[in-house]
Amino acid sequence: MSRIRHMSRRRSYDQYCATARALDSVGDRWTLLIVRELLAGPRRYTDLHADLPGVSTDVLASRLKDMERDDLALRRKLPPPAGAYVYELTERGRGLLPVLTALAEWGAPALEERRPTDAVRAHWFAVPLLPVLDGLSDPACSGVGGGSGEGVVEVRLDEGAFHVRLGAGDPVYGDGPAESPDARLVLDADTCRELSGGALTVGDGVREGRIEVSGDGPLAKVLRGE
Repeated sequence: MSRIRHMSRRRSYDQYCATARALDSVGDRWTLLIVRELLAGPRRYTDLHADLPGVSTDVLASRLKDMERDDLALRRKLPPPAGAYVYELTERGRGLLPVLTALAEWGAPALEERRPTDAVRAHWFAVPLLPVLDGLSDPACSGVGGGSGEGVVEVRLDEGAFHVRLGAGDPVYGDGPAESPDARLVLDADTCRELSGGALTVGDGVREGRIEVSGDGPLAKVLRGE
């Protein structure tokens, strides 16, 4: 019994410090990457496992239980006819978006060279791209077009597609193509990386032919620099 109590004991730095308390919840390996996946919306366990190459089933299950315990995520059953169980972020879990965005910005220089062993998914570029696209959509933006308000941008890479919903509050991304996007960007992973890291602007990418923008609405016009 004592061994069971020891195994289930919550790991903690035991420091009265906000940073330490945060790391008590999200400092374990894989936790923040699970948050990254769930920022796209509810996901089944099998989908999470497929998009987190390298994580074992035992570790993934353990991290999800920890996230439920810490009020970062919850597990619920979808209504019929689906009937499957999914995991989704709580409000507290969604509050980690700025943390992921800051980490992506800090880590961007390390992506200059892709290693042969590196896995890649298109939607992994979504979080670092959010502030770039959201800045262009801000009505107060002083850049090209002066902002365009709300809209859905679909981003297509060779590796797949994802979409970003822009407007009031935090932008939200989703895996896969959008049903009726207000604008569509077609580019490669290197261009997306340069956009996210600030080495390239959308306007320069369009002018250099590295980014193709389609759509007739205000958002597409802003992205084209019209």
